Amino acid sequence: MLLTTVFISQKAFSQKEEQQNIIQFSGIVTGENQAQLPGVHIYVPKSGRGTTSNIYGYFSMAVLVGDSMVFSSVGYEKYSLVIPGGNERVNVLVNMIVDTTYLDNVDIMPFLSEENFKLAILALELPDVEEEIYSRLDGAALAMMIQNAPYDAAMNARYYLNQQIYYQQDKFMPRSNPLLNPFAWAQFFKSLKKDTKK
Repeated sequence: MLLTTVFISQKAFSQKEEQQNIIQFSGIVTGENQAQLPGVHIYVPKSGRGTTSNIYGYFSMAVLVGDSMVFSSVGYEKYSLVIPGGNERVNVLVNMIVDTTYLDNVDIMPFLSEENFKLAILALELPDVEEEIYSRLDGAALAMMIQNAPYDAAMNARYYLNQQIYYQQDKFMPRSNPLLNPFAWAQFFKSLKKDTKK
């Protein structure tokens, strides 16, 4: 009976001691310009327990006194701290330092040396520029370019003004239909006769 009482009291004392060692560890992680840093891994390497900061950089987890906490995030240096005892809650503000790696300049050259580059330039045969210019100024090519060219500023303005005129005419009278205009038919027949004479 005495042994059972001693065993139970020791177990209760050890449980009470463990409960006292558990601390609620929370805080905010910031990065460059004191901006909240989401997605930071906060963990205890010894036990494998951990959490991640939310979109506001906030985190909260249960830890033990003496745990060594590690903060890590891509592009930032790792930060470590040890959980102190004496309080039930520990709140921290962790400012992560940017881990910048500077690389040496690399010059990419298509030639092994400057001499090879000079030889390649000297061996280069350029096309006859005048022939190319005259071939581009061919009459058929210019006509095709003019035909397929989009409206310029003057043509856009003329089109816009014509649309405004049609709008004003439609407000006060119906638009005339050329199919019902006898003068338009007469001009059409005259144009047909001219085409047959050619």
